[in-house]
Amino acid sequence: MNNRRDLLKTTALAASLAAFSSVRRSFAAGKPKYTNIIFTKEDPGRWKGKESIHAPQVTITGSKVVVVTDHPMSQEHYIVRHTLLLADGTFVGAKTFTPTDKPESTYDLPYGYRGRFYVSSFCNLHDFWLLETKA
Repeated sequence: MNNRRDLLKTTALAASLAAFSSVRRSFAAGKPKYTNIIFTKEDPGRWKGKESIHAPQVTITGSKVVVVTDHPMSQEHYIVRHTLLLADGTFVGAKTFTPTDKPESTYDLPYGYRGRFYVSSFCNLHDFWLLETKA
């Protein structure tokens, strides 16, 4: 790794893939509970009170998905990455941010896709946030 930002990007990607894989199995088993590992608006764990600026927000128009994390961005504290996966684990896309970016990303769902998908927002200080929603 050349610098801290590369390390954060790699760590965020690895965490996203591992978490999505295990979340998919957990949801299939009907028991999605990863307190203090994966955070959601409904289960913010140790980050209670921070969910409004860390949990991803999704707007769906046709097959286009816009993900926004309403989070201030600074060198010390910022959203590192968004990722979108379908319920079966199919990777749709991801966007990595720098501290000067706006944490907003856009993805196209596969043609005609109807069903659940997962969106994550990874903060360099407040960990991995997940939203399950459907098209």
